[in-house]
Amino acid sequence: MDFSLSSEQIALQDSVRRFAKSELQDVAAKAEADDEPPGRDVMKRFAEMGLLGVNLPTEYGGGGMSHLDAVVALEEVAKISVAVGWPVFESCFGPVLALAHFAPEEMRQRVIPNVCSGDTIVAVAMSEPNAGTALTDLTTKAEIVGDRIILNGQKRWCSGAGHADAYVVYCRMSDAPGAKGIGAVLVEKGAAGFTFGKREGHMGFRGVTTADMYFDNVEVGLENIIVPAGGFKKLMEAFDLERCGNTTMSVAGAQSAFDYVLNYVQERQQFGKPLIEFQAVQIQLAEMKMKLDAARLLLYRAVVNAEGGLPSVGESSIAKCFANEMTRDVTGKAMQLMGGYGYSREFPIEQKMRDSWGWGVAGGSIDIQKINIASALVERRFNQRS
Repeated sequence: MDFSLSSEQIALQDSVRRFAKSELQDVAAKAEADDEPPGRDVMKRFAEMGLLGVNLPTEYGGGGMSHLDAVVALEEVAKISVAVGWPVFESCFGPVLALAHFAPEEMRQRVIPNVCSGDTIVAVAMSEPNAGTALTDLTTKAEIVGDRIILNGQKRWCSGAGHADAYVVYCRMSDAPGAKGIGAVLVEKGAAGFTFGKREGHMGFRGVTTADMYFDNVEVGLENIIVPAGGFKKLMEAFDLERCGNTTMSVAGAQSAFDYVLNYVQERQQFGKPLIEFQAVQIQLAEMKMKLDAARLLLYRAVVNAEGGLPSVGESSIAKCFANEMTRDVTGKAMQLMGGYGYSREFPIEQKMRDSWGWGVAGGSIDIQKINIASALVERRFNQRS
């Protein structure tokens, strides 16, 4: 058991860190100020750097590297901001993984290379007004009529809504109850009857679009079926890896806040000496560092153990849950250590703290991760409806 990165991974980490610091700072500031995603020119730059689909197969244009390599790269980009980290997150840990593992070969060849080249952004449409945590209650329906699929329904909380080019839409594809009737279909932006509601405004995650999505007799071809009815289990297996991406984003935000405040307390003076000289500050820093290291090790365990395929629900949920709670705590401590400066928008910590709260909601709430962990312990699912 080796707890260190390989020389190749350290080189990757250093390369991405230099790129992120030199080229993405201004992009991140603009995305935060305007609340708009980075432009397509940034996507092309990501593609040139090999950051889109780091862990996707080379035959589809990916990097052919490991999940851990993708984590290492994503963390360095996401330290700059959520908005600039999002395209890398989505291409390495988002819905594209469902395509790579379960979609028909024709769809893989058609879609994934365009994601890796920066020409296509794919988002996932799962939740509905009455189906979030209770995802198997979703009602968006995909009916097969001849050689067409007709979709009707509404989706909510889709990150990338209106900005992404294509959507992995979870939908009910048969009359079978619960998960047995659920599959997924790829729907491209611009399809007739596919529209978006008002753009949501959130506390954090500025530069990541969110809106309701409406499907009114939207027609797509049969070739756009990712998995048919009964494929819900496969979709959620791929989503276990998405949790690892969420975990990485949580760790990145906390680490960047910690790095900033560690430098701050060594420079800022009170009572004639640097803040670092005060024991209370030392204790806070130690607690932040312990939690950061623990979260990163849980993340690494989940992705390394998944190198043969996809992570286990237990290990991915443990990593996500701990990191979601950790990033809220660490960014909060960072703000407290900086006092009024931490609360000011002239400094980055208030943004880091706002963003940190989103990760424990996105991708499955903190509480549902704890249910997943308990389920993994006893090897059975709990019926929340009884």
